[in-house]
Amino acid sequence: MEQTVDRTVFNEAQLALLNAFSSLTSEKDLLLLKQAISEFFAKRADEEMEKLWESGEWNQQTLEDLRTAHYRTPYKK
Repeated sequence: MEQTVDRTVFNEAQLALLNAFSSLTSEKDLLLLKQAISEFFAKRADEEMEKLWESGEWNQQTLEDLRTAHYRTPYKK
């Protein structure tokens, strides 16, 4: 019986990150790279929120509704 092996195929961004992480030489470098990645995604989220606000899809009422919303999954006891 022949066994199949699943192979992971990485895209260019994933390969770039793997290469960046593989070249780190210290824990401090790892923390700095993680911080840079976090800042990148935070900036992107801010830009998208700004677009929603400017388009009128989000407003102060939307924020108030989210502040008081309860989206937890109800669990049966």
